Amino acid sequence: EKKKDKNMSIEKKLSQSILQVLSDLYGQSVDEKSIQLQATRKEFDGDLTLVVFPFLKISKKTPELTAEEIGSKLKEIQPIVENYNVIKGFLNLTIAKKHWVSMLNDMAKDEKYGFIQVGENSPLYMVEYSSPNTNKPLHLGHVRNNLLGYSLCKILEANGYRVVKTNIVNDRGIHICKSMLAWQKFGNGETPESSGKKGDHLVGDYYVKFDLEYKAQVKELMSQGKSEEEAKKEAPLMVEAQAMLKKWEDGDPGVRELWNKMNNWVYAGFDETYQKMGVGFDKIYYESQTYLDGKEKVNEGLSKGLFYRREDGSVWADLSADGLDEKLLLRADGTSVYMTQDIGTATQRFNEFSIDKMIYVVGNEQNYHFQVLSILLDRLGFSWGKDLVHFSYGMVELPEGKMKSREGTVVDADDLMEEMVTTAKEVSMELGKLEGRPQEEIDEIARICGMGALKYFILKVDPRKNMLFNPKESIDFNGNTGPFIQYTHARICSVLRKAKESGFDIPTSLDVNLDVSEVEANLIQTLANFPVVIRQAGAEYSPALIANYVYDLVKSYNSFYHDFSILKEENESVRAFRLVLSQTIAKVIKLGMSLLGIDVPERM
Repeated sequence: EKKKDKNMSIEKKLSQSILQVLSDLYGQSVDEKSIQLQATRKEFDGDLTLVVFPFLKISKKTPELTAEEIGSKLKEIQPIVENYNVIKGFLNLTIAKKHWVSMLNDMAKDEKYGFIQVGENSPLYMVEYSSPNTNKPLHLGHVRNNLLGYSLCKILEANGYRVVKTNIVNDRGIHICKSMLAWQKFGNGETPESSGKKGDHLVGDYYVKFDLEYKAQVKELMSQGKSEEEAKKEAPLMVEAQAMLKKWEDGDPGVRELWNKMNNWVYAGFDETYQKMGVGFDKIYYESQTYLDGKEKVNEGLSKGLFYRREDGSVWADLSADGLDEKLLLRADGTSVYMTQDIGTATQRFNEFSIDKMIYVVGNEQNYHFQVLSILLDRLGFSWGKDLVHFSYGMVELPEGKMKSREGTVVDADDLMEEMVTTAKEVSMELGKLEGRPQEEIDEIARICGMGALKYFILKVDPRKNMLFNPKESIDFNGNTGPFIQYTHARICSVLRKAKESGFDIPTSLDVNLDVSEVEANLIQTLANFPVVIRQAGAEYSPALIANYVYDLVKSYNSFYHDFSILKEENESVRAFRLVLSQTIAKVIKLGMSLLGIDVPERM
């Protein structure tokens, strides 16, 4: 097992010095890429290990002798290196302790340690996430989508990019007409006010109602001798829904009025869900306002011979030259499909913002869709088409029977969040963590803890993987969970409060000559790695890297807390050092968790 990776700046300094040493010793320059520095293995003395095999060609000596020569010269010219030892072809370097303490001083002073300042001219990234339909409430899949999208935005900002958080609401189309028609036929004027239901749930109930009635009609027609395909097309409800869509596209005032009314119910419901989830957007696009631009672009492409029209009047793109098949862009009756709308939305976005990178957070079942979108945008002459990023993530499921949802099949986001907060309250009460607190504080801590558990459990998994979300497991106060990390943060805050109450000073600068233990040096090394992890998470679009980094830091701190005394330490400068170390770790926990959209309380 290796110690945690060390800070890049040390590696950079050492790499530069090693290049110098090789040139001095052997009169040849080598490529910096051939310098492999690794964390020293636990069983050996040292912090960083240089692999010397790549340099045997120029040293023309044995691995041991080469390592010995490089080590001796390196110690002479680079004050960071306090000592070295050679094991076969590996040169183990020990970093001077005072180097770690001076680094801790720097980290302690930097409020936004690890974050790069966003400038006016920083590249602009637009991230699309959520993308709900206005015919039903948000579900568990949307929860993973929203949490990933929001966290990705935070991570990109920490990497110094300007970010526009955006959403495209699928507010038109046949599925929307289904819930409208069902409400018209079976609703008896029911409203969110009259029923006490959230608007998105109310509309979702009518979408389910449509499906039930439609299936009954299909069954009836099949019993009269129709084929399944005929029955599905000829069922009166489907015929009416198609007619309603046509009326909507023609701007029929009655249909438009009903559409506006029901959509507004849904938006009020969505806003409530987003607020509970702690996510938001800078700019929301609506399919009803972008699909016409898409149609226009498709017709433009048709006139330029980029697409073709079939006998039934439908418009298609032939992608066989790209190794794909043919893609429908406009139906025979002239109505648009998702692809058309995505072309329109992209057109509007790039007209409005000077976007350097467009990222779509959409499940992996849409991989093909985005492959096609990229080719079509490129073909239509958009230079950015080729570079769009589909941030594709896996499915999320619950263990069987964990939670019944309204429809019995899909797990509702509101139900899930409510369940998480309730469970957090129960677990905290059982553990006696909230005894004697005012009710208001108990509710707030349960909310922070429940939502932290949900977010962390989902974000710690590699986004590309399918995952099983287990509500009970996520609220464990031990193990790789949100509450475990939150509790450690609260514990450090408690230590710092007690230090202040005892009149202990937490200095702004520490004595760099202080002798620190290996455990403490390792903690500083882990802290030093935080900026590196933020860069990596930004480059790989992976919140999981941040989550698991914070967990490792917290685990290391807890074992330090267990083995070393802080407030009872009698040596004043050692105590001061441990307080500054604890304070800096609390700060990095808070910053790291903020990148996941998670709050960390100061008391728990």
